Amino acid sequence: MNDPAVEKRRSLPMLGARALVPKRASAGPPPRSVRVSVTDRCDFACTYCRPSRNDGYADGRLMTPAWKTMFEALRRAGVRRVRLTGGEPLVHPEIVAIVAHLSSLGFEDLALTTNASQLARLARPLRDAGLHRVNVSIDTLDPVRFREVTRGGDLDAVLAGIDAAIEAGFSPIKLNTVVLRGVNDDELERILLWAWERRLLPRFLEVMPIAEGAKLVAEHLVTAAEMRRALAAHLLAEEAVTEPGLGPAKYVRARHDPGLRVGFITGTSDTFCETCDRLRVSSTGVLRPCLATDDGVDAAAPARAGDAETIVEHIGLAWSMKPDGTVWKGCTEETAAGVSMRAIGG
Repeated sequence: MNDPAVEKRRSLPMLGARALVPKRASAGPPPRSVRVSVTDRCDFACTYCRPSRNDGYADGRLMTPAWKTMFEALRRAGVRRVRLTGGEPLVHPEIVAIVAHLSSLGFEDLALTTNASQLARLARPLRDAGLHRVNVSIDTLDPVRFREVTRGGDLDAVLAGIDAAIEAGFSPIKLNTVVLRGVNDDELERILLWAWERRLLPRFLEVMPIAEGAKLVAEHLVTAAEMRRALAAHLLAEEAVTEPGLGPAKYVRARHDPGLRVGFITGTSDTFCETCDRLRVSSTGVLRPCLATDDGVDAAAPARAGDAETIVEHIGLAWSMKPDGTVWKGCTEETAAGVSMRAIGG
């Protein structure tokens, strides 16, 4: 006789070439952290993320009622930390209502990553809705260079958004800068000191060989070790350390004020798959266990049907597909080049 449990697993909407990715022997505890791409729309077209401004968008994005069911299921499944991403999450017309709903569910940590183009008008409403933290992606402080990297972005609007986030009381505000050799690697010190003057937390990221970034690594990669050497005069000579449960960034304190820090995120020179506790949800409702593959479980149908219980089962299956981080090297694997960062939230 067929085992009903096995038959049920076979019927679930799994995506991707699962046999190509080594899976963990045990799924371990349920996911504690999730990154949710509430939209794949974005008003920027950064060179390491999108091929152009005319690259098209996904069909079948989840609407807010379906997202509410998804969030309820994530909470039931054991998720404690939620980060909203995009695309650009602040272009979602109901982003404040989404944050308010998430806040009502009692997640321990509720954060959002944004390009800050819309943050000047939304910082206070988001704070009032219950958003805990905000990260801002900003790759340069030069307005001309900013327009080039983002393909048309307005630096003044972003800076106004950061000011509004400070005024709204968000803390810490983390700044994410993707460092590209020959593009903005000459701005490391400027960005560092600018951020520290405002008591912000700058973080410098290696470009990763994923999606459009795969085309840039050979010529433009600046390793975290190089970045730290360039900033050595401003930093304590100490080991860089992570914040437990808050992602892969490793932090070093400022020499002149140990209350200030800078973070470095590798992903290319040194992967961090072994400690990854993240699940991702795409804008179309696919549960993704890893940024660097297209593997996943499609939970859009139960989300639209208001069926949180079935999504919880899907989450368990997606988590069982998590790669074995002791041998899997994340975004340096060949599968990463074909993944869309914008579609699954980076």
